[in-house]
Amino acid sequence: MGRKGLFSFIVLLALSLVLVACGGGGTTGSDEGEKNYISILTGGNQGTYYPLGGTFAKVINDNVENVEATATSTGASVENVQKLSDGEGEIAFVQTDIAAYATEGTIMFEEDGAVETIQAMGSLYPETIQIVTTKDSGIESVEDLKGKTVSIGAPGSGTRANAENILEVHDMTVDDMNAQNLDFGESTSGIQDGKIDAAFITSGTPTGAVEGLAATTDVIIVPVEADKADALIEKYPYYATDTIKEGTYGLESDVPTVAVQAMLITSSDVSEDRVYEMTKAIFDHTDAISHTKGEFISAESALEGVGIELHPGAKKYFDEKGMSK
Repeated sequence: MGRKGLFSFIVLLALSLVLVACGGGGTTGSDEGEKNYISILTGGNQGTYYPLGGTFAKVINDNVENVEATATSTGASVENVQKLSDGEGEIAFVQTDIAAYATEGTIMFEEDGAVETIQAMGSLYPETIQIVTTKDSGIESVEDLKGKTVSIGAPGSGTRANAENILEVHDMTVDDMNAQNLDFGESTSGIQDGKIDAAFITSGTPTGAVEGLAATTDVIIVPVEADKADALIEKYPYYATDTIKEGTYGLESDVPTVAVQAMLITSSDVSEDRVYEMTKAIFDHTDAISHTKGEFISAESALEGVGIELHPGAKKYFDEKGMSK
């Protein structure tokens, strides 16, 4: 090779190394000086995931070097699993039941098979199944939903699965209703406009969309009675009993219902160091979570309800805290 050819080769090699360094991607870890862009997949902007995801992004940005995290609005749990497995995000909110379905390849994941790349960072707080309607609807029980127009959740959410499970223990199916696939905001707007009669909403309480409805309408939450809750939990152990407290949405008394857990998941492609840093940032700084759900989030409870494998970075953090799974 002549001197000119050798020079050209060295220049091309140097350029290729620069391009590789610039294209390192958002999930590669803790390289000093390299900015990592982290997308937190959340839910609809009138639910709980999106604003909480925004506070998590700030906590991460304030406590992890070389990271810029942002919250992205999505269709929630099911969509988040799909996007995470496709490399379209680094952290995602998901219901514990949906995470289990995904890793098992069951229910809504049966056709495409098990998702093998998602791992847990930790659980967060109870996600309450709220069957929302109004005093004027005349709906007082789950059985009263028969023949009504009812939202069962956005197509990419876990709410539909919750609706189907609850209807099942009441000897009903979605075919007993005029089922609509609406997100939280569309659901409460539909109730307010008289276009739908009720809506299943799975979210931490109070939920912004339901609070907005309650500001103009007398809201009723349909109870899931104790015997039906027990039957549900016996068949699907990731449910737990829950109560929507008197005063929430202007309710005149406590309402019994059921809940799953909200959790954070990540991809197995994200480095151990990066997940460790982000897990530590969130669970060591829960006092900085500027959302009402922050009171439920702690390292001590973060392994409750986690039914899938922990990411090695998260496991390292919880091992250091003296907890194990």
